[in-house]
Amino acid sequence: MGSDSPAWAALSADDHPTCLELAGHLRDDVTVIFRLRLLVSVGLVGLLVASAPVAVFASTNVGWQDVRLETRAVNAAGTTFAWAELGTGPTLLLLNGTGSPMSEWDPKLLAALAKNRRVIVFDYPGLGLSGPAPSKWEFSAAADWVNEFLIQVSPGAPVDVLGWSMGGFVAQQLAVRHATSIRRLVLAATNPGGDAAVLGPLWVQEADSNSEGSIKSYLETNYPATKVAQSRGRAFISRLVSANVDGSYPDESVPTKTYNAMVAAEDPWLQSNANANALRAISTRTLVITGAKDVITPPANSRYIAGAMPNAKLILVSGAGHSFLFQEPLQVASSVAKFLDSES
Repeated sequence: MGSDSPAWAALSADDHPTCLELAGHLRDDVTVIFRLRLLVSVGLVGLLVASAPVAVFASTNVGWQDVRLETRAVNAAGTTFAWAELGTGPTLLLLNGTGSPMSEWDPKLLAALAKNRRVIVFDYPGLGLSGPAPSKWEFSAAADWVNEFLIQVSPGAPVDVLGWSMGGFVAQQLAVRHATSIRRLVLAATNPGGDAAVLGPLWVQEADSNSEGSIKSYLETNYPATKVAQSRGRAFISRLVSANVDGSYPDESVPTKTYNAMVAAEDPWLQSNANANALRAISTRTLVITGAKDVITPPANSRYIAGAMPNAKLILVSGAGHSFLFQEPLQVASSVAKFLDSES
């Protein structure tokens, strides 16, 4: 499982005369994977909206246009974390996927999740506006960093945690290493590591791990090949572009060094059974949820995790792929809220 980030790099001025390059080099030669807000012209928004059926936008009047990520900074784990919060109520921490800063969360999903709770998003160390990684990128280490971050931004009571894709690796390790920090856990489109992990076809793995992939590749790997799924993928991209262009989201970048370190951390994860074996000892109430048509992280992974954890339930989102949270944001937010609010 490589990049979960929509790969903007292949959209250049040559591809679309209405936009500037979406990937380039800073003065210090650090390659930028995601630098959207300042580098995309408003014309791209119109391009993407025009390419999706109007019906996709019929239910977008749910307040997502009002979502703004007002970034803050806090010192934790020997570095600086950039973060933002929306809504009020019980705290829900979101852990994003490989190479994905907080400015890649779907504003429609955030708006729906934040209706009755405090939602926290942040940049992993080395990404976006956060400081450098305190040590080598390993998911156990990242769980420790996140726990230190939580102590600063939500001290006292345990919080709910949702980890998507690679963020699910960090979330599992957080539950293993810092169980008292978590009230309830949501594991979305992730795998358990080791021999139990089931990978997608080779062409999907290669496309998913390519930091210079295209939007076409992102849509092909993250959404099923149906007209509805593809149009909803484009609708998500349109919302994301809109949030970055109008300044609702911070201007962020993904240095190649950090991206490669995150991808490299997946090798020992897949080579060790330690995490998969530890799942049986996690007593935290857990929702395991994934797209029924996910080809990046096939549903067999979620079935394994749900079967291994003693207090887990499984939901397969019909007709959805790896980016099911963005394909069906309202449905997913409803399922997550129902689980987090349930008495048992």
